[in-house]
Amino acid sequence: MSGVVRTVLGDVPGDRLGVVDAHDHLFIRSPLLPGQELDDADDAAARLAAFRDLGGGTVVQWTPYGMGRRADRLAELSRRSGVHVVAATGLHQAVHYAPELLDSVRDSLAELFVREITAGVAGTDGVRAGLIKVAGGFHGLDAHARLTLRAAAEAQHRTGAAVAVHLELGTGALDVLDLLCGELGVSPDRVILGHLNRSPDFAVHRLAAAEGAYLGFDGPSRANHATDWRMPEALEALADAGFADRLLLGGDTVTPDTPGMPYLLRRVRPRLELALGRELVERVMVANPAEAFALRTP
Repeated sequence: MSGVVRTVLGDVPGDRLGVVDAHDHLFIRSPLLPGQELDDADDAAARLAAFRDLGGGTVVQWTPYGMGRRADRLAELSRRSGVHVVAATGLHQAVHYAPELLDSVRDSLAELFVREITAGVAGTDGVRAGLIKVAGGFHGLDAHARLTLRAAAEAQHRTGAAVAVHLELGTGALDVLDLLCGELGVSPDRVILGHLNRSPDFAVHRLAAAEGAYLGFDGPSRANHATDWRMPEALEALADAGFADRLLLGGDTVTPDTPGMPYLLRRVRPRLELALGRELVERVMVANPAEAFALRTP
């Protein structure tokens, strides 16, 4: 039996989430993507409606603190669309922020994360985050990644929320697990590793799954990433190895031209069903996220 998932409209039993887009963005802004911001509420509403009309039930927005997540609009969008939305707290890589913003929060990150999960995000009418989003580095962990992962671990212990980790180009998964789980004591089933499709190293995938972490395959149809064409093979290999219960799927819309959440259900899901069978795909999109995103009493 799954626990409750903290959505922007309140806590919801995991078994009521329906089909879940486990990693996406309704709003996001970064200095690395000038002029490609996702900040249009009408566009976000249209994407949610399209996702709902294709059978979608929940979208997990991984946009963390300070990156234009527009938490004040998420409750209204969820209410209008009928789609559950899970918001994130956390902090991305340093390159996504102005130095002065990082200076203002560096010494109180864990407190910030805990407050946004338990009390609510500032400037909203009680919207609470249900997820802690942080990031690793390319094939390792830099000082900023270690700082944010340590804060995320403290917040996880205090709130029971899962820690979702951006893996740069899909690398560094085992380094993340060594720090979060090996050193900092986070249970591996409270860790969600994102972008593993970008580095189709099946041995690393299997080792991370064997530790107990959730593996996110997200960002479909990006021409510069090894995504769609390797995804069925990667998922099948993990399922055959006994790790079907560790798998998650997401659209990861980060720019206006990303196919995103409707594409996930309109094109990716049927393709995976053809290769893997409907039962496995339903497990990945319904049962697994109900467990992965549930709050666990610390």
